Amino acid sequence: MRALLLLWSLAPLLWQLRTSLQSPAALAPPATGAAAGAAQAAAWTLENYQLILAGDPPFWRCLVNSGVVGLSTTLLTLLLAIPCAYGLHRQRGRIGSVATLVLLAAALFPTVLLFLGLLETARRLGLANNLLALSLPYSAMGLPLAVLLLRSAFDDLPPELEDAAKLEGLDLWQRLRHVLLPLLAPALISTALLLFLFSWNEYPIALTWLSRSELLTLPVAMARIGSSSVFTIPYGAFAAATVLGSLPLLLLVLLGQRWIVSGLTHGAIKG
Repeated sequence: MRALLLLWSLAPLLWQLRTSLQSPAALAPPATGAAAGAAQAAAWTLENYQLILAGDPPFWRCLVNSGVVGLSTTLLTLLLAIPCAYGLHRQRGRIGSVATLVLLAAALFPTVLLFLGLLETARRLGLANNLLALSLPYSAMGLPLAVLLLRSAFDDLPPELEDAAKLEGLDLWQRLRHVLLPLLAPALISTALLLFLFSWNEYPIALTWLSRSELLTLPVAMARIGSSSVFTIPYGAFAAATVLGSLPLLLLVLLGQRWIVSGLTHGAIKG
């Protein structure tokens, strides 16, 4: 069963990998006779990767741009979400319940309705063609969900931990830094991955805020690859871009896997 689920999950990526390694002739409608044999012989190639990496701008620049936007968005959102989540955790009663409902409504709000307003804001404030400026709307859209996730993680911590830290004379910052945040590492990493994935894959805002080719993020660059020709669809180049765009995300998940699945609060209180 596990092997079947793993195959089901990896099948789209394996299919894209196979497509990216095939020549345009192999991806074209099947030929006949000697032409078919020649196309089959030249099926496996790195031509698609060479094509996009040698483009103008090269595809690796788009990966770097998306990484800059993703990291800045993640850091800014976590810096805002951690104190907000802790404040909601400490706030009991009706005020806390109302604030939670407001955050839930904001997290479920269709962000496409904000598109025109964000576009006008970028025009008035001169935020166009600025990678770091993209982190402002991205953080605003990801903040409600991040606060809800971290607030739930704060609620799951035993209150005795913070009480013991207070008895030791630790102030609020010291309690967060030395006691609470290390225990919240799995929740922080999970939330950071969600925020990074959102900013990595976001398309409409990046499409309208960025017009310079050297500043394009990954989704916008891939859309341009898909529409680069009126007469043909570059399946191989698009598949190569998909594979290259997925590798950083797979690496992040593999590096953070043990933190995500481990419960660091186990054994924190004995007796």
